Amino acid sequence: MQECGLQSHQSGADRYRPAGEEHPASPNLLQQNFAPACPNTRWCGDITYIRTKDGWLYLAVVMDLFSRRVVGMAMSTSPDAERVCRALNNALETRHIEGRLIFHSDQGSQYSDQN
Repeated sequence: MQECGLQSHQSGADRYRPAGEEHPASPNLLQQNFAPACPNTRWCGDITYIRTKDGWLYLAVVMDLFSRRVVGMAMSTSPDAERVCRALNNALETRHIEGRLIFHSDQGSQYSDQN
């Protein structure tokens, strides 16, 4: 970032907390096994908020834990579950899945949305 003349600024605590009912947690199938033996067997997903001069962007990514590479992503200006689905669909379209795949997330509101 320094080479590009960019500077990070961290603000206070995360203030985005969508209202709604709690969803039951899914079982932890990963069991802290973050080093799979082959690709496309364990993926994880996360969301980050990016502040721009025009407002916030919300980026959802899917990472293959074998290669530690991003295999799918989606960005939008609203923090909704659709962005998470687009990121996962993007990953599924670009990778050849054979057998069982575990997708792990922090089970935030976008990942547990029933709609």
